[in-house]
Amino acid sequence: MTQDLLFRADSYLQTCDARVLAVTDAGVLLDRTVFYPLGGGQAGDAGQLTLDDGNVLHIADTRKAKDAEGRPTVGIVHLPAPGQDALLARLAPGAAVTAQIDWPRRLRLMRFHTTTHLLCHLVAQPVDGCSITPDHARLDFHMTEPLDKDALTQGIAALVAAALPVTVGTITDAELDANPALVKSMSVSPPRGSGAVRTIRVGATELIDLQPCGGTHVANTAEIGAVVVTKIEKKSAQTRRVVLGFA
Repeated sequence: MTQDLLFRADSYLQTCDARVLAVTDAGVLLDRTVFYPLGGGQAGDAGQLTLDDGNVLHIADTRKAKDAEGRPTVGIVHLPAPGQDALLARLAPGAAVTAQIDWPRRLRLMRFHTTTHLLCHLVAQPVDGCSITPDHARLDFHMTEPLDKDALTQGIAALVAAALPVTVGTITDAELDANPALVKSMSVSPPRGSGAVRTIRVGATELIDLQPCGGTHVANTAEIGAVVVTKIEKKSAQTRRVVLGFA
């Protein structure tokens, strides 16, 4: 089974034409998709699949496919919202659909996710937890020193105002092995074995952040808008949690 994951190259794609590969108890698999699956701390996309007869199947979430033992496999499944069994039963392999994400929701995720990269610049400490939802985001930093909420909010605002480019790139497994400091997360390891690891870079001539990341992001920090630090918590003796929200 091969799926073309269009969001990897262009986070701004909102729709695509696709064919159904399979319909399982887990959800709908398509040959190509703009839906991002839950992963790397970022929530999966919601949206809809429009059938060729005009009927709409509402998608509540998107996840990575798993085998019978619950282990991740190659592929992405689109999880239908409850109460659509009759429409779901009409889908068959080869059926044509138009996949469309909930764009306002996705854009909020992109704004938050890019902000977490700015936080990694402002707080140069390892990350041991991350959650990015449409309504708030958080990063857990492995550190003991206190953090200042107002100072971080001001730092984010300055980087947003600087209108820094955010670009997708790749490095080889060998380059990543030679630069282990690029990996900021203590709990999530970048996927290896394909020969290329996807990266996100913030900044052009001045490097603000560069790290492996498979998530979706805005193309310029100016698109983040007004994001503030709403809370800083001491989760443990060695963990400080920074929570983000929209102003």
